[in-house]
Amino acid sequence: MEVVNPCYAILSNFEVMEALKDIKDQRSKFGLRNLATITYETIRYLEESPCKTHTKEKIMGFLNAVKPFKLTKAECMNLINDPPSTPLHIQLQIEDSEERLTEEAVNEIINLSREWLIPPPIETV
Repeated sequence: MEVVNPCYAILSNFEVMEALKDIKDQRSKFGLRNLATITYETIRYLEESPCKTHTKEKIMGFLNAVKPFKLTKAECMNLINDPPSTPLHIQLQIEDSEERLTEEAVNEIINLSREWLIPPPIETV
């Protein structure tokens, strides 16, 4: 098999969840019942992750806010899919973060993550 068009894009968990929901809606229309289990289990997993509260606007806002840090596309995708809440979390997601980012930059990325990506805590009464 030969790849005719090698273009590809990295998808966020939010985009995968949206695509799977579309597939789920179309599955019965086209008789694609074999995808039922995979689609169901993946959507169930993603709905338990932070991406359930993401929107296109939140993701674009976050990406615009982190532009000054000169992160790679893969690093940005890591931050979107698994929003960091501690400096250690950032060290695991951003290669050579100790050399590339100051302590203030790390704290700023964490704050931007909380602002744009991490759902607010559920208050109990």
